[in-house]
Amino acid sequence: MKRNTVVRIGVIASYFVFLLVSLLVEFEPGREIGRNFASFTVDMLTILPGAFILIGLFEVWVKRETVEKHLGEGSGIRGYLWAILLSATTVGGLYLAFPVAYALYSKGARLNVIFTYVGAAAICRIPMAVFEASFLGIKFTAIRWLVSLPLLIITSIILGNYLNKRGYKIAAGK
Repeated sequence: MKRNTVVRIGVIASYFVFLLVSLLVEFEPGREIGRNFASFTVDMLTILPGAFILIGLFEVWVKRETVEKHLGEGSGIRGYLWAILLSATTVGGLYLAFPVAYALYSKGARLNVIFTYVGAAAICRIPMAVFEASFLGIKFTAIRWLVSLPLLIITSIILGNYLNKRGYKIAAGK
């Protein structure tokens, strides 16, 4: 086994030993960490299988030409708008946005647009906006979007252009 793998296994095993010892000796911070871990695991197991099925169907059903047309090199500002609209409907946060972003990239979406999609998935999902507006007001949410989205697009363009000039490609998963 590689040293890196042994270290990873050791760290993971240490974490679970910590949770077990915390449970046995009633160490409340450790027990709370365990409850949070269990809650997060349940959330992930309820969302991810369906999401990965949908991503697989996307890979099969959506033509590369369609993605290239709307999110690729010739899409212009429309590509950013499509990325924002798509990310606004993403359920499940960034742990679902990244696999979708990879699927889009593998179908021909520009890096700039991918960065916009991932960033927008973090800042302007519809469920999050409704929750935010109900507590902080619609005016606050509108101002945050009006400030955040242009900055996100500008940053995505700068980062995408920088990486494209250096020939960056997203590596295939192992």
